[in-house]
Amino acid sequence: MVSGPIVIIEDDEDDKDIIQEVLKELNIPNKIVWFTKCTAAFNYLKAQTEQPFVILSDVNLPGQNGRDFKKQIDNDEELKKKSIPFVFFTTAADKNYINEAYIELTVQGYFQKANSYQETKNIFRAILEYWKYCKHPNAD
Repeated sequence: MVSGPIVIIEDDEDDKDIIQEVLKELNIPNKIVWFTKCTAAFNYLKAQTEQPFVILSDVNLPGQNGRDFKKQIDNDEELKKKSIPFVFFTTAADKNYINEAYIELTVQGYFQKANSYQETKNIFRAILEYWKYCKHPNAD
């Protein structure tokens, strides 16, 4: 794994517990930084000097939603230059959301939350393995 932190924005405690268990089982060595609100995640990203490995965000969040959070990142020159991989992991699989995510927001992935633990584990394994090997403009 790339050494940077994995930033996760998730407001559902049950989903957070499942994701934590999945990451533990996958032996992910990266620091996991959790947020329930996008404003706190944005402030963290602005203050962070270490390059995050990936951002995983829900779409439907209290206050600012995940779509607006991605727009905010894209509109910030400093964060835009970091080219932090941004992936939605969400219940909302509406076709309009998916189109907006890829066409307007240029996210790098849109995954629907799974109905089973094993499927969730497979999704996270695929996401993290992909970004582990993907060439990145800010990689060492």
